[in-house]
Amino acid sequence: MILVTGAGGFIGGHLVRYFLDRGAKRVRAVDKKPLPLWYQRHLGAESLCLDLAEESNCRRACEGAREVYQLAADMGGIGFIEHYRVECMRNGLINTHMLESAYRAGAERYFFSSSACAYNTELQKDPDVAALRESDAYPAMAERGYGWEKLMAEMLCQEYTAERGLQTFIARFHNVYGPHGSWNDGREKAPAAICRKVAAAKRDGADIIDVWGNGTATRSFMYIDDCTSGIDRITHCDTFAAMPVNLGSRELVTVNQLVQLVENIAGVSLGRRYDTAAPHGVNGRNSDNTLLYRHLKWEPNTQLAEGLVPTYEWIEKQVMGA
Repeated sequence: MILVTGAGGFIGGHLVRYFLDRGAKRVRAVDKKPLPLWYQRHLGAESLCLDLAEESNCRRACEGAREVYQLAADMGGIGFIEHYRVECMRNGLINTHMLESAYRAGAERYFFSSSACAYNTELQKDPDVAALRESDAYPAMAERGYGWEKLMAEMLCQEYTAERGLQTFIARFHNVYGPHGSWNDGREKAPAAICRKVAAAKRDGADIIDVWGNGTATRSFMYIDDCTSGIDRITHCDTFAAMPVNLGSRELVTVNQLVQLVENIAGVSLGRRYDTAAPHGVNGRNSDNTLLYRHLKWEPNTQLAEGLVPTYEWIEKQVMGA
């Protein structure tokens, strides 16, 4: 049986569908949100509403699980993780209880969704940033709150492999985007936020949108289909056991370029009002995929201009129906 936690969220919901589409017969989907609030709910999966900050719920979730994909976390885009650091750090309860419960249940493989926020922020001050290698997480200077918790959870996974023999696999996600996720609840990330703002401006006949920061910060953005495929590939590559590995695109763009791509899809041209007081994170971040490609002969390859099309179309539908 495959267990996906955080299955009512963005990546988790897509991952459940990924496994079902590939013929998985038993998939258990778990999230703390009430079932009607899940972004996606799949009839072929057993869907449970459980708060995994409670150890007893983790034990229930892990019963009979052969593979565990731990994506449950209280998180969101930069606005959320900068304003709710306590909630982000309390994810340590989930990760501690899930590892122990998976180990006790006899799980064979355990995947943990880490984040590029675990990287040393001192290396991310320049928009013209060098792509981050896995070793760049140390010496540690992770993003406050969310990044430090992810780094500690990585270490816990590694120790469960070394001391208890649970095969753990760790991917550091770099800015995942796509349809069927947060777009207007304060947890949305930059691509969804820009898509929403552009769609709303188009609907309202406005000629300007607000952009957090000054538009020059750089990021790479990974489309959701590359993310789910990468999770599967990493978790079934024994070389990556207990080894954090980047999972992200290496197509580096500025925020201004991201806005321009969304405008092109929407068929509009808008002015930009920069809010430099808003949360905007590090100045530059990109993914070095050398390690990933060396062992898989694969890396995320969906171009941003391509992946933004279904993303914008889905968000525009939500905006028009709001």
